[in-house]
Amino acid sequence: MGVAGVLGAVIGSLAALFVLIVVGAVLFGRGSSTDTSPVAIPTYESSDSPTDEPAPTRTRREESAEPTPEPERPTTQESDTGDDSTATQAPTLNTSLKNNTMYLAGGLPRVNCRAGNASIFNHAQLKALILKTGSCMDRNWRTALTRQGIPFTPPRWAIVAKRGRGACGDFPHSGSIVPYYCPQNRTIYASTSAMVRGNGSSGGYGQLITWNGGIVSMMAHEYGHHVQNLTGLLDSWWDSSLESSRSGKLALSRRLELQATCFGGMWMRSVATSYPVSSANRSQLFWFYSRVGDQPGYPRDHGSPANNNLWFRQGWEKNKTYQCNTWMAPSSTTN
Repeated sequence: MGVAGVLGAVIGSLAALFVLIVVGAVLFGRGSSTDTSPVAIPTYESSDSPTDEPAPTRTRREESAEPTPEPERPTTQESDTGDDSTATQAPTLNTSLKNNTMYLAGGLPRVNCRAGNASIFNHAQLKALILKTGSCMDRNWRTALTRQGIPFTPPRWAIVAKRGRGACGDFPHSGSIVPYYCPQNRTIYASTSAMVRGNGSSGGYGQLITWNGGIVSMMAHEYGHHVQNLTGLLDSWWDSSLESSRSGKLALSRRLELQATCFGGMWMRSVATSYPVSSANRSQLFWFYSRVGDQPGYPRDHGSPANNNLWFRQGWEKNKTYQCNTWMAPSSTTN
């Protein structure tokens, strides 16, 4: 099938296992952020619930390393011309998990990306919003990556009302509501009805949050996988997974997924002013991410709800790519 095909199948399978709807609405205490350190150590606690509505029910669905400061800039390749003339120097890109060149990209620039009043319960409106905000994601990430010499190409989008079949399999997967990114053809697949209303016995995101920013933030997470693909993080994750035990594979998967969540938080912050993301909607987002993640009885491949909340807030509050370096974060923040 090829590496891209195998990667696509794995990403698709992981997406199918990611059960995001919780059994009950167990509330967490609100935490405050005072951490301004330049290392990726999230310290936030989950937010209070903005609503008294219960969460929908569903019937289905390592290592510890000390983080490092901002990485050093990559070396350059010297010209082998044999003279003293000034040569063009091309950057040597680091595609490793812990010291990737993309960690030098800094924050995402603010862009004007207005959402309007699109309803998540209307397929045409939600699809148009996803495609529009997807173009805004292109603008942000193109700027961030190309200034580090990382070639950029935008992902494709396949957004349907019910269901379809893509290069990495059916979408949504049976009993699943989540969108997924397929590295084989660099496409983000999603069913609006599954995401919003649910699929089979799995409830939809619309039962947790009806504001369109919740769905868009999930698409920003999937876009984060595209960023991982462009920067070599996805290939490096795959190589590491091949050499790992089952528990090691799950631990690596959680770091991969939580990093994408952090990237999604960065993007939502970059459009907060124009989208706009009010303080009330920001609180909804934080609460939403304290309700999605691995649930008891299912593979622990995406991280606990508490850590999903923690890494989304990390991206939102810090807005620096190296602050999303989950590979150097303590295992307690990626379990």
